[in-house]
Amino acid sequence: MATARRQLGYVSSLTTQSVFVESYGVATGGTAISPDPVISGQTYRVLQFTGDGTLTVTKAGLFDVLVVGGGGTGGQADNGTWTGGGGGAGGALQATMYLAANATVTIGAGSGAIGYGYGVGGSGSGSEVSESSTNTVSVLGGGAGGAYVINNANITQPQSGGSAGGDAQFGVVTRAQLKAGNIGGGATGSNSAGSGGGGKGAAGTTGSGTTGGNGGAGLDVSTFIGGSALFKAAGGGGGSRAGTAGTGGSSIGGNGGSNTSGSSASANTGSGGGGGGHSGSGVGGGGGGSGIVYVRFKV
Repeated sequence: MATARRQLGYVSSLTTQSVFVESYGVATGGTAISPDPVISGQTYRVLQFTGDGTLTVTKAGLFDVLVVGGGGTGGQADNGTWTGGGGGAGGALQATMYLAANATVTIGAGSGAIGYGYGVGGSGSGSEVSESSTNTVSVLGGGAGGAYVINNANITQPQSGGSAGGDAQFGVVTRAQLKAGNIGGGATGSNSAGSGGGGKGAAGTTGSGTTGGNGGAGLDVSTFIGGSALFKAAGGGGGSRAGTAGTGGSSIGGNGGSNTSGSSASANTGSGGGGGGHSGSGVGGGGGGSGIVYVRFKV
């Protein structure tokens, strides 16, 4: 019988079974968080990837991964009366995978800011850690915030917030799973306020009157990487016309504009951009923030 690195056996009244428990592996790549954090009494090495790279496995075993996709663009405001909704956050997923070979790490780009007249912004790109096509953990990017664009048949919900990206998990379980992300706030029914985009932690809120909706809260990744609270994957705030714009979720999503363009989310937050606010002339929506990947193993 092959011997695993750790082995736990038990005996039942009907049969004898051995349960094999695989230990954590060792790898290099990205940037190691220093010092090694202690989480719930266990010391971990945490590798942070802010751009595409390779996780070089020097000892096969288990690895915990936290993968965050890129955020979506906030919606533009037209030159008439309509404002833009906030962009949705990228998906965010924590999983444990077994790696016996090097893995490719891909960081999803946030969708860029748009100016007036460029239609609807784009969705963010997905992020992933992939050893092979059958051993991959990936998430989707966040959706673009809604905007009112004349003669654009693709716009069905002006001013709605973009939805957060879904969590697509492959190869870690026996079949692919897709969990939809939190939705953005709905279409407001008012031309003066956009809704907030969905975040990993909560849906965006719907704008009301001249007050834009706030972006949904993000995910506190400090439980995975240690240290003080640190949020990723929040929604962007909705824009406002002559009122109060919505704020980005968890203070990292892009803020909506009040008679101005929406602000962009910072890089590697995986958050949505803010929606533009009507100002008598068309203004743009803020860009989404790129994603990030964390990989940890016990030391």
